[in-house]
Amino acid sequence: MWSTNTNNIVGAVIVALWLLAGSNFIGNLLIPPFEPVHDAVASTSAAKAPEKNVTKQAAKETAAKAEPAQSLSVLLASADAGKGKKIAKKCVACHTFDKGGKNKVGPNLFAIMGKDRASVAKFNYSGAIKKMGGKWGFDDMDKFLTKPKVFMPGTKMVFTGLKKAGDRAAVILYLRSFADAPMALPK
Repeated sequence: MWSTNTNNIVGAVIVALWLLAGSNFIGNLLIPPFEPVHDAVASTSAAKAPEKNVTKQAAKETAAKAEPAQSLSVLLASADAGKGKKIAKKCVACHTFDKGGKNKVGPNLFAIMGKDRASVAKFNYSGAIKKMGGKWGFDDMDKFLTKPKVFMPGTKMVFTGLKKAGDRAAVILYLRSFADAPMALPK
């Protein structure tokens, strides 16, 4: 009944399953799986176990107290545009940074700092950014990069934001570098 071919096939299946499980395990060690946080899940868990929610809130408050808030000008002075370049790799899926670069899902960001909002040619902006008007300054860009949908309700941008102030400062410094004459840093 069992032949050499049957043994080879069963062995191959076992080795393939072992390799698949092993590579999954090693992959999870190298790059942990992304676990999104949903508001519905948080509100459901808060209703079931309020003590967990209180503990999480206390941890957030402690972390906020532990990290003293620095002014944006201090953060920009100590920021590294090289770090901003690494963080901004998330942005290249939707934006270009080159002078005369094409628009993608988002507008080209060359010389964005100090530029009028919604002013990149041939880009269809959301009504929210058109209505807001004004110029992109350091404080506005920091608030926008923190949570775009909070700073500008109705924006089409799906990026959720950068939590760390140092990361935002690095990205702003990186964006500032894309200009013929970069905008002066705040004092």
